[in-house]
Amino acid sequence: MKSELPSDLRYLPRAGRWISLGGAAAAVLLAAGCANSTTVKIDSLAKPKAEESISYKILNKNPAVDDDSLRYKEAAGYVRTALSGKGLYEAPDNQNADLVVSIDYGVGPPQSRREVVSEPVYVTLPGQMRVERVQVGTDRNGNPVYQTITVQDAPRTEFAGYREYFVTVTVYEKFLRLNATENKPAAEGRPPSEIWTVDITSEGESRDIRKALPILAAASIDYVGKDSLGQKTIRIKDTDKDVAFIKKGM
Repeated sequence: MKSELPSDLRYLPRAGRWISLGGAAAAVLLAAGCANSTTVKIDSLAKPKAEESISYKILNKNPAVDDDSLRYKEAAGYVRTALSGKGLYEAPDNQNADLVVSIDYGVGPPQSRREVVSEPVYVTLPGQMRVERVQVGTDRNGNPVYQTITVQDAPRTEFAGYREYFVTVTVYEKFLRLNATENKPAAEGRPPSEIWTVDITSEGESRDIRKALPILAAASIDYVGKDSLGQKTIRIKDTDKDVAFIKKGM
């Protein structure tokens, strides 16, 4: 990550006054609560009555992964679980399946992005000045003698606002594409009819497709056999019930 710090940092003090560290800590905790969420983009298409086709067989469309590899078996397991969440099941006899569901997934090439980073800014303030009456001795009769002195409290650190600057980051697009066609042979040179498709993507600095697949599969559940009417953007947390459902498996 390459930083490009401006010479003048922009501060955004809340309501034009200082706030306590407790308020800043609450803001940090709030941000931490969103740290494990992923932005996912979904685009799906479906023919009318697509939901009536409920049995399927799976086909690997990823040329870089062998059908017998553990990586593909893991991805196929996530897809089976996602499809079961919509009431679909894998046909015991592939010849009698309603659909052929093709699976393709992977990581796109690196892309550069400019992003705005916001960081909290803290300042150290001098302690308050106050007057105290202290005993400095006693008189000849043993009575205490007092004197008024000025003392300063210890300095304190407080939240002052935020500074913003641009950074250049490298991101990767992780994708999962499901394509369901009729389980029929090609006729007169025409391929089997497409019944529904779901295309799910997410961007991030990580290129770990294994970590992304459960989230992508979870995002697909509500869009299998459904027309999204254009691309949708949703946020999914690692702790969402659909992600837990996918990870638990069938």
